[in-house]
Amino acid sequence: MYYVDSTINKLILLFVMDKMDIPLTENSIIDICTSRNKWLTYFDCKQMLLDLIDAGLIFVNDKNSEDKPENIFYAITIDGRDCLSNFYLRIPLSVRDDITNFAKENLMLFKRSQEYVTDYQKNPDGSYKVILKIKEPIVNLSLIEVCVKTPNKATAISTCNKWAEKAPSVFEFLYETLVE
Repeated sequence: MYYVDSTINKLILLFVMDKMDIPLTENSIIDICTSRNKWLTYFDCKQMLLDLIDAGLIFVNDKNSEDKPENIFYAITIDGRDCLSNFYLRIPLSVRDDITNFAKENLMLFKRSQEYVTDYQKNPDGSYKVILKIKEPIVNLSLIEVCVKTPNKATAISTCNKWAEKAPSVFEFLYETLVE
């Protein structure tokens, strides 16, 4: 269900950003709007994102960053919310309902995938180094970064898979133990 009207497409993108209510990477935005849902085409989504940034309706943490794309985050601005509040009725009700339901069902999934970051690398001795991070997306700051040595790839993958669930309690424990 794609729309030819670029104004409606821009409003759809603003509505998605508003309902998700977290900073999102470009890949997440495209995934939400095009792959998981058919609210926008890939090219429309990319163009609308650029147009909304230029108009000051979407904020980008560092559009001149040489960092990896996954370190660049986008969020709706106050002006974007004002614009949306004035024109959101132009978005078809069925699309608004779809976006609202999608946000309710998937917010934590996207939040965790962007804030709880994992990676692993093979060491020369055959063991694996697992890197576990909690990031503050909009300022691209690691709140915590832990490296763990595991004996094999299966354990490294298992450790990475557990991180999204365990990260908040690990952070809380370390913060309370070290800072207070």
